[in-house]
Amino acid sequence: MPMLRSEPGVINLTLHPDAVRHPDGDAVHFDVLHGAANDVIERLRGLGVEERGSIILENVDTSISAHAGRVAAKRTRYQQFTPVWAEVEGRIALEGSFPPSWYVLLVIAGLIGAIGIVTNSQILIVGAMVVGPEYGAILSLAYGLINRDSSRVRRGAGALVFGFALAMVFALLLSLVIRGAGLESRAYEAGLRPVSALIDTPNWLSFMVALLAGAVGVVSLTEARSSTLIGVFISVTTIPAASDVGVSQAFGSDSEARGSALQLLLNVVVLTAVATVGIPVQRAIWLRAARRATAAVPPKLQQTGG
Repeated sequence: MPMLRSEPGVINLTLHPDAVRHPDGDAVHFDVLHGAANDVIERLRGLGVEERGSIILENVDTSISAHAGRVAAKRTRYQQFTPVWAEVEGRIALEGSFPPSWYVLLVIAGLIGAIGIVTNSQILIVGAMVVGPEYGAILSLAYGLINRDSSRVRRGAGALVFGFALAMVFALLLSLVIRGAGLESRAYEAGLRPVSALIDTPNWLSFMVALLAGAVGVVSLTEARSSTLIGVFISVTTIPAASDVGVSQAFGSDSEARGSALQLLLNVVVLTAVATVGIPVQRAIWLRAARRATAAVPPKLQQTGG
């Protein structure tokens, strides 16, 4: 409590003595300004709160408080946009769980992608990209590499390998049905395959798109910009490449299948590498900027809030 009372970014501090059971203890509720959240969380962790109990974070979309406004006015505008790193870790951890529904979504995305390929429909390919949940597994894999967490790396890599393999198998089976029933487009049957050609020919442009999309993904993750993150999904050729492996095998084109497999590998490796480098770099940049912002505030304001 003394630590929280001394922090100018903490307001509406409420103590409920002996209100918690299992484990027994006090319940402390308070609001904290966005820019002060990282420092407060680290200090709570330093006191062992997460070991003896728990720290629960909840975003407030709207708060009307003249007092909070006066306190926020004493902080730099930059501090209002500082990512809360505990939330970032929580989002990555959530994306690193792979229930059966995760594999179902990946398979469905693969089937949509397969239909898009045999009908030369770019719209369906975009739909498959949006449905596919694989980027969360890539982020989890990267986070495991950053923290040298071998179990997280194994889970992320295993989910990607098994999930994409399932998507390929189901795309192959669906494509065999489509071929047997003659449901593919006449253009595709005649060898006019512009959608498939874009997927199964990886090149430097593919590399550049994956690199840029990976950078956008890291920024979107840390700043919780879900709309921008969707743009990442429809920028990289992961699930469409898995679909094209199955489709190409069904239609007897081994060279296209190999090209699509290479495209898939390229995108996954580049996205993972960018996240592995980008998350620590972005955090270091924000932390350095936070130190500069704190140093720019007069000591009296840091201690008393003005």
